Amino acid sequence: MTVEAKTIFAGGGGEGYAIAQGLRLDYSNRHGLIAGATGTGKTVTLQILAQGFSDAGVPVFLSDVKGDLSGLAKPGSSDHKLHGAFAERAATIGLDLAYVAAPVAFWDLWGEAGHPVRTTVSEMGPLLLSRLLELTDAQEGVLNIAFRVADEEGLALLDLKDLQSLLVWVGENRKMLSTRYGNVSTASVGAIQRSLLTLETQGGMHLFGEPALELSDLMRVSDDGRGMVNVLAADKLMASPRLYATFLMWLLSELFEQLPEVGDPDKPKLVFFFDEAHLLFDDAPKALIDKVEQVARLIRSKGVGVYFVTQNPDDIPEDILGQLGNRVQHALRAFTAKDRKALRQAAQNYRQNPRFDIEDAIREVGVGEAVTSFLERKGIPGVAERTLIRPPASQLGPITATERKVILQTSDLAGKYEDKIDRHSAFEVLSKRAEDAARAAEKAEAEEERAEAAEREYKAGRRYSGGKVSRSTSQTRSRRSDSVGEAFAKSFARSLGSKAGRTIVRGVLGGLFRGR
Repeated sequence: MTVEAKTIFAGGGGEGYAIAQGLRLDYSNRHGLIAGATGTGKTVTLQILAQGFSDAGVPVFLSDVKGDLSGLAKPGSSDHKLHGAFAERAATIGLDLAYVAAPVAFWDLWGEAGHPVRTTVSEMGPLLLSRLLELTDAQEGVLNIAFRVADEEGLALLDLKDLQSLLVWVGENRKMLSTRYGNVSTASVGAIQRSLLTLETQGGMHLFGEPALELSDLMRVSDDGRGMVNVLAADKLMASPRLYATFLMWLLSELFEQLPEVGDPDKPKLVFFFDEAHLLFDDAPKALIDKVEQVARLIRSKGVGVYFVTQNPDDIPEDILGQLGNRVQHALRAFTAKDRKALRQAAQNYRQNPRFDIEDAIREVGVGEAVTSFLERKGIPGVAERTLIRPPASQLGPITATERKVILQTSDLAGKYEDKIDRHSAFEVLSKRAEDAARAAEKAEAEEERAEAAEREYKAGRRYSGGKVSRSTSQTRSRRSDSVGEAFAKSFARSLGSKAGRTIVRGVLGGLFRGR
């Protein structure tokens, strides 16, 4: 195998094919693309590159959409039905095939097929949360106001019930908030609450809460120096594609915000594979696409490589596609005019090779073959090459549920994320304020009732004060004394009522906009 040092060997070929194609580690943080129609070998290519990064000591994060990538945790076998074809392919491309597993950590939003993985509502932020909830601009504005109030008042937004309780408060005090922040309508608040309810039924309650994921747990290295391959179980998650895409975008954003600048390292600090990448961009607002472009452009200086995996390069916005320097293009089908246009555009993204027509090659390569282009010295795109992709060293296909369970039980992270914590946060704070307001209102109402009773008793006492006087004199004195008594009682009641009113207002507002 004549492949350059510090390179992940991707494949080669015989006659008409490249002899050695590899992904240079020092340019692998300049991102990449794995594309091709269903069944052409994208998942195997992802598996090969992920294990190659691991062997080089680079941690990897990837999503397992079909369950097949769990096979990374188990070495391949000569008993596999494809072993003969693998051996033949290895001989053709000059590979000394040895079966070996990669160190794997399993993750799962539901906590069933892996360690639970969570974030908090505050960390998700209003932009991504609005995308997840499919909010309108007006509704997103109200959500931004809610986050602003939470920040100013130190209200921790950890899980969905924290956000729901805050929105209730926002709805009740919309007039006051509208004066300060802009219009807050009950319709917008109600729409957000309904979207949160839908998200909750789709499993969103599992995503938000504590303990939240620590990024350092995704960047671990095994005892033998290999990078940990973090596999997110996404087969169930794909039933909620918006939740899937938003979670992965949040993870990328967190890596971008938290990791320090490292410039151009000899190898990445972490490589992130975004499978079914088209889900991130389907109907995405411009603000989100701009955010993805910013992350893709700048995160490489943090030592993170991002690899988008999708069926067609056309699924990726052009500004982002232009930043993907390393490419593996499996076969594309061209049955319709739209397919043929996409095929031509895909071919135009490669550096021409005089030995073959790239458009024809992309259409003709078989399963396990691809047109590849990896960055060369000084970051120059390599000439497009037809490549026979190497066989995987780990198992092709999923491991059993029992094997997965054993890996989870023996993991260094076992027990760290399994038990959810519900600490004092916005829900508890606002609930206590509501209870205090209710008690204050009850006390004020009781005081008013006592004042009214005192007024009635006073009137009754004056009416039957005794003594016989003339009819006219009695009526005159009664009217005069009642007039004074009524004035005193009513004044007293008004005083109590005013105090009660102030108590109720303070209770409802919860002291949010006065010093405490």
